[in-house]
Amino acid sequence: MNAIEGLHHITAVTRNAQGNLDFYRNILGQRLVKRTVNFDAPDTYHFYFADAAGTPGSIVTFFAWPQTRRAVRGTGTTNALAYNIPQGSLGFWQEHLTRSGIAAGPVETRFGATVLSFDDPDGLRIELVESAEPASTRYWAEGPIEARYALQGFHSATLWASRVEPTAALLTGQMGYTFQGQEGSRYRFASAGQNGLIDILHQPGLRPAGFGAGSIHHIAFRVPDDQSQLAYQQTLSAAGLGVSAVRDRTYFHSIYYREPGGVLFEIATNNPGFAVDEDPARLGESLKLPAWVESQRPEIEKQLPPLSLKPVEKVAYAAQF
Repeated sequence: MNAIEGLHHITAVTRNAQGNLDFYRNILGQRLVKRTVNFDAPDTYHFYFADAAGTPGSIVTFFAWPQTRRAVRGTGTTNALAYNIPQGSLGFWQEHLTRSGIAAGPVETRFGATVLSFDDPDGLRIELVESAEPASTRYWAEGPIEARYALQGFHSATLWASRVEPTAALLTGQMGYTFQGQEGSRYRFASAGQNGLIDILHQPGLRPAGFGAGSIHHIAFRVPDDQSQLAYQQTLSAAGLGVSAVRDRTYFHSIYYREPGGVLFEIATNNPGFAVDEDPARLGESLKLPAWVESQRPEIEKQLPPLSLKPVEKVAYAAQF
């Protein structure tokens, strides 16, 4: 059985489709690689933001649910996603976020790396972690951020849990992660590949999370192919986890299950990828629907709010002069 290679994607919830698009594309510099709908509720948008090619390990996705309440942070969910950024780029991001009206927290040191935290417009916690490792993602040259500062795929996802041991046992047992160490109440686990750290923040006695806009709906781990995914499905089922049937998400195949603390996990395949229904040069420019709802396109398009891709300009950095 091939090892889990790291994170594939992270899916969260937004109330404002246009605001979400503007933030992740024009401020954070992620390419909109797919504009589609929630396959289980096709009257709402599902956006995919990533590097230039939609490389697994760089993909953050959003369900646009305008009527949902604001999330409340607590246990039993993923409360932060972190991106790698190049070593020495933190000053750029502090200045850029301030100019964009985004209040960042103080710089922290975590497991020897510098970390900058802030919230997106829905209150989702984003972290930027300086890394000297070479990027495993493809730079979006047409984006607003110069390559020397640009996001380089995921660093980690942070789960809040009232108990660490059951989730840790799943990660290091059936999922093939290794325990990397502990800092205070934070426990770190690593996958076999890049862009895949999982942190568990031990929060005993804290209230359970309240799901809503700004919540992470699920985190997905990546495997190379369908055969590997089926092997994990069997292993997880044998461990007593309620694993779903394989679901065709057009751009990858998925299985779902909940870890012992309540967080929804997914294992997704690397293929077929986002070019399966769109020219790689035109990713995200038009609404793509799964084949089984294509006949409903006129009705679906009427229910979705209009969107605009605002012009992208490179962000200047005063300190470089």
